[in-house]
Amino acid sequence: MMPVGAQERPPASHPSAPAVDASSAICGSNQRKPFMPLLLKTIAKRLLATVALLWGVTVVTFLLVSVVPGDPAAANLSQQAYDDPEIREAFRSKWGLDQPLIVQYGQYLWNILHGDLGVSQQTNRPVLEDLSRYIPATIEIAIPAMVIAIIVAVALGILSAMRKGSALDNGIRVLSLTGLSTPPFWLALVALYVFFYIFGWVPNGGRLSNMYDPPPTITGMYTIDALAAGQITVFWDAVWHLALPVGILAVLTTSGLLRFVRSSMLEVLDSDYIRAAVAKGLPRRIITWRHVFKAGLLPVLTVSALTMASLMGGAVLVEQVLSWPGLGQYAYKSALGLDLQAILGVTLFVAIVYTGINLIVDVLYTVIDPRIGAK
Repeated sequence: MMPVGAQERPPASHPSAPAVDASSAICGSNQRKPFMPLLLKTIAKRLLATVALLWGVTVVTFLLVSVVPGDPAAANLSQQAYDDPEIREAFRSKWGLDQPLIVQYGQYLWNILHGDLGVSQQTNRPVLEDLSRYIPATIEIAIPAMVIAIIVAVALGILSAMRKGSALDNGIRVLSLTGLSTPPFWLALVALYVFFYIFGWVPNGGRLSNMYDPPPTITGMYTIDALAAGQITVFWDAVWHLALPVGILAVLTTSGLLRFVRSSMLEVLDSDYIRAAVAKGLPRRIITWRHVFKAGLLPVLTVSALTMASLMGGAVLVEQVLSWPGLGQYAYKSALGLDLQAILGVTLFVAIVYTGINLIVDVLYTVIDPRIGAK
């Protein structure tokens, strides 16, 4: 006998019992399954946009270079050779400059689709071969500079935001503003004068001392190639030559990132849930790293990616002052000589770097916060 008002519970085999569990399982699976299709959809959309963007870059760059005042023949030939009509016309015919603009672009686009970026008028080598020589040199200074800049900017940015209005915050802001206001070429000249001419701590440019031969080429980066070949003295000499350009780029990059990290962290610190965490008495360390840092990561990730793409595109002025044979110096010389094929090759590479890094950031956004990818 059951007490009055008591209700009999359904047995375990009752149809209503497993129905709740099944629906919960279905809901759980529906929350997990859409992630991969969403990620693949994001990648597919970005790849299509990348193809269209790269095509647009080739069109715009080709038109801009073609309408720039100046004659490539005059930039590449001596005055005596340029004054000879036969030599001048032979040069234009060799490089296809005597063809209509639409024909030149069509031939260039056809060559790109077949993996041919043309031949440089300056070096008389295929542009692809030139890029394979200069890009590793730029990568070798860009990646260390970016790693140093991110570590320093994030650390100082969080510290400055957590102590807003203090003397430390004001000092960090002054340093950041000073770095942003300093022209890159001026900083490179001053650093070269102080650390090479006065103290002699660093070399005056280049990638290796004259006493050493470059290591066998594997990646094109002397530090890695020297280690792979077991040439320890060459490795340390290459590191010594990296010190000045990496340091200059790190200082310039840190200044921009630092202000953005501070602004991003201040915005997070001003949010309601951070105030609630402080009111609950959570330790500052947990609030900073578990809540503030994670919430402010996404906007910092975007700026860091764009900065990295800019460094990969070549720090033209810094490389020129320090005689660093990187992509920036190659682009500078190509522009001076109106080297159409080389300019287009550099521009296409920079566009690929920007779109590729943006694609990686979009994927990371989707992984970190799927709600962004769903939009």
